[in-house]
Amino acid sequence: MSFIHIDGSHGEGGGQVLRSSLALALITGKPFRIENIRAGRKKPGLMRQHLTAVNAAVQVGCAEVTGARVGSTELQFAPHRIESGKYHFAVGTAGSCTLVLQTVLPALMIADGESELVLEGGTHNPFAPPFDFLAKAFIPVVNQMGPEIRVHLERPGFYPAGGGRFTVHIKPSGELKPLELPSRGEIKTKTARGIVSRLPKRIANTETSAVCEVLGWPRNCCLVEEAENTFGPGNILTVEIESEHITEVFTGFGRRGVPAKEVGQAAANAVKTYLDSEAPVGPYLADQLMIPFVMAKGGFFRTMPLSRHAETNIDVIKQFLDLEIKVTEPSETVREVRILTDKG
Repeated sequence: MSFIHIDGSHGEGGGQVLRSSLALALITGKPFRIENIRAGRKKPGLMRQHLTAVNAAVQVGCAEVTGARVGSTELQFAPHRIESGKYHFAVGTAGSCTLVLQTVLPALMIADGESELVLEGGTHNPFAPPFDFLAKAFIPVVNQMGPEIRVHLERPGFYPAGGGRFTVHIKPSGELKPLELPSRGEIKTKTARGIVSRLPKRIANTETSAVCEVLGWPRNCCLVEEAENTFGPGNILTVEIESEHITEVFTGFGRRGVPAKEVGQAAANAVKTYLDSEAPVGPYLADQLMIPFVMAKGGFFRTMPLSRHAETNIDVIKQFLDLEIKVTEPSETVREVRILTDKG
C-alpha cells in the first residue's frame, strides 16, 4: 500500500493539516502518514478534539489507523469505504465538535445513504468555527452544491465548560455541482447578536452597541439573548451580513480581562474590512469552502486575501488530488479562487 506523506508542521502547523488530510483521505480513498502533528503549537500532538476527529474518520471510513492516542505526533490512516449511518461523536471537553464535523462531513455528503450525527463538546469555541457560522454561512453554500444538510443546536457549549450538543442530518447528492460566487449581491439584513450564558446581559448590550457605533447601524440591528440549559458561563458576539447570494458571519468572544466594548469594536472592524472589500466570501469561509469546491471539480469564488489556514489547506489538497487551484488578484483587496480540472 502506497501512503501519501504529510508534514504536519507545514504552513500554519496546527490541527488543520490533520483534519484536511483525514477528510481528503476519506473522499479519495488514499491512505496517508502524517508526522509532526501540530508541531507549530505550544503542546504538539493530538489533543482530545483531534483524537475525536480521527476516531470519527475511522468509523465513517471503516479505516485502519495507528498512532491514534492523545499526545501522538505521528499517525497512519488507511480508509476502506465510506459508511453512512447514525453516529455519535463526543469530544468530552470544551474542544470544538464543529471541527469534528468538518472532518467527516465531506465524505458523508457523497455517501450511499443518509446520515444522522450527534456531536457533543464545544459549540462556541474562540479557536474554531462556532455553530452559528456553520449553520448560517457555511452549510447554506454547500447545500447549493447538491447535498441537503440540516443542523440543529440542542445546547450551546461555551469554553471552558463545554457540554454543547447539536445534531446534523445529511442527505447526500452523489456528486457536488460546481458553484460560482463572484459577488455578494444586495445586502438584505444586518444583525449584531450578543449571546450570554450565566453572565449579565449588559455585556451583550455593550458589545452590540459597539458594533452599531463603529458601523453606523441603527439600534434595531442589535439583538441580545440569554442562552439556557448550558453547563457554564460564556459569551459570543455574532455579526451577520445576509446578502442576496451569501450570508457571512463574523464573531467575537468575551474573555476575562477584555472590555466588552473592545470585543464589539474588533468584530465590527472585521466586518468593515469585509464590506469594504466587496468580496462575497470572508477569509474563514474561504478556508472552509476549499474542500467542497474541489469535490465539485470546478467553480470559483471571490474572497479576501487568503489566510495562512487557507493557503495550508490548498497545499494539503494538492497532495491528494490532481487538479489546480488557481488564485488570482482582481484587485488589492480581492482574490479569486478557481478550481481547474485541466492543469494544462
